[in-house]
Amino acid sequence: MNPKSKDKHIVVLTGAGISAESGLSTFRDTGGLWEQHSVEEVATPWAWRVDPGKVLKFYNERRHQVRHAEPNAAHYALANLAKRFRVSIITQNIDDLHERAGSTDVLHLHGEIMKARSTVDPKLIYDLEGRDIELGDECAKGSQLRPHVVWFYEDVPEFEKAAKITEKADLLLVVGTSLAVYPAASLVEYVRPDTPVIVIAPELEAVPKGVTWFKDKAAVKLPELVRQWLDEGL
Repeated sequence: MNPKSKDKHIVVLTGAGISAESGLSTFRDTGGLWEQHSVEEVATPWAWRVDPGKVLKFYNERRHQVRHAEPNAAHYALANLAKRFRVSIITQNIDDLHERAGSTDVLHLHGEIMKARSTVDPKLIYDLEGRDIELGDECAKGSQLRPHVVWFYEDVPEFEKAAKITEKADLLLVVGTSLAVYPAASLVEYVRPDTPVIVIAPELEAVPKGVTWFKDKAAVKLPELVRQWLDEGL
């Protein structure tokens, strides 16, 4: 192993596509949970105020899906990549498939569905440990618990941290996202001018200048690239 390999910092931005390959539906999927509900009904602060029970039920259903899903070859490839290089994963996904595959440096931009948080103090976050969230479940301050996720029209509190990580990348690898969801998509603008950017996705909103695009599924192309980098280096 090249002793300098760990000095190479690979920052990975993952999106819904990598989870979809494990069977988790996205809000664009035909026939998925998102098609049965409008975003405004289940994934906005307004929806929470109007019908918190409906919102909890929706996220409980999504949580059940996550529990039954398994990491795929792309998740495991990223975990393997960290054996040789420094790998920081920034994910738009709220599932825990990266962690279950063995990745340890994971920043969830949009929260984590396996956790709950207080509605009065965002710093009060709880691991659900196999449970769901029901009406009447309260935080230590006596407030109803909500899913620890970022809803539409809410700020993305981890974005600044993600941007600082991206600025230090020696390689930015974008997997399973068409770069259509902001502010996450704008992270490609934070890399240094000489930093290579590789995108693996069947579709791309637009191909930024200088980006290498593999029009393929993550579980197919990513393991192939990782094997090459582990054998030959970057």
